[in-house]
Amino acid sequence: MSSAKEKRLKRKVRRSYIISTISIALVLYMLGVVSYVTLSALSVATSLRENVTLSVELADELDETGRKAVLDAMMATDCVASVELLSKDAKLNDEAFRRQFELDIDELLGENPLRDSYEVMLRGECSTREAIEGFVAGVNTLEGVEYIAIPPIEVVEGMQRMITHVCLGMLIFFAVLFVISVLLLNNTIRLAIYTKRYLINTFKLVGATKWYIMRPLLGSAMKQGLVSGIVAALLVCLTIYGVENFTPAGIELLPYREVAIVVGAMLALGVVITVLFSAFAVNKFVNMKSNKIYLY
Repeated sequence: MSSAKEKRLKRKVRRSYIISTISIALVLYMLGVVSYVTLSALSVATSLRENVTLSVELADELDETGRKAVLDAMMATDCVASVELLSKDAKLNDEAFRRQFELDIDELLGENPLRDSYEVMLRGECSTREAIEGFVAGVNTLEGVEYIAIPPIEVVEGMQRMITHVCLGMLIFFAVLFVISVLLLNNTIRLAIYTKRYLINTFKLVGATKWYIMRPLLGSAMKQGLVSGIVAALLVCLTIYGVENFTPAGIELLPYREVAIVVGAMLALGVVITVLFSAFAVNKFVNMKSNKIYLY
């Protein structure tokens, strides 16, 4: 009878261990997926902030030395993310540009009326109204600059407000989910330690020290956190792989370096939180009086 009870107790502890491990892995998986989505949204927001492009049209008589002087002056402002020289012939031969006209304007006018230009993409921190107006005012004073085409400032400001709100919303959502995940992990781990309270009390009755009792339980918690983190990381990697296969072309996903950071954070979080919460739970039952353990 004693042997049967012992076997049932072992099965109960083993079943509790497996269930808690799966629960921890699923919570970490959910947290990892949301982290990936949040980082992807922030990455897209950063790209959109740097999507403000100005067209600096150059005078036809400007030589290579003058063009380089204009380029060097723009690069010296620290507002330029990238610059591309676009010739007037390339503009005229662009299909998207030609579709805007029903007639060939070069044949109609007998010459190409367009100008060579620098297509300037500004950095995210320079995409505000003040920064754009300051950059345009400075470039307009350069010799050889005929005209600067800029997107409507109202559109840029509206886009910046939208990006700010989206980023703030994603960060708040992630913070709330993180708190919920930590609370779920805490409850799961406490329940797992709760099933071992009689074992802890037995060690206390035979005179075992607190560290002697906690050491194997914390070692088991560390293994459990590592296993849960590995399972969650594999599930996240499979999810990302599936998303990449079904994502339409032209949509950029998070780089693999960022994915590796998310996976590494999940492994570390699984181990740290499991060990930390296990330490709190074990310490509670170690310090609890024996008569209260049976009433708990």
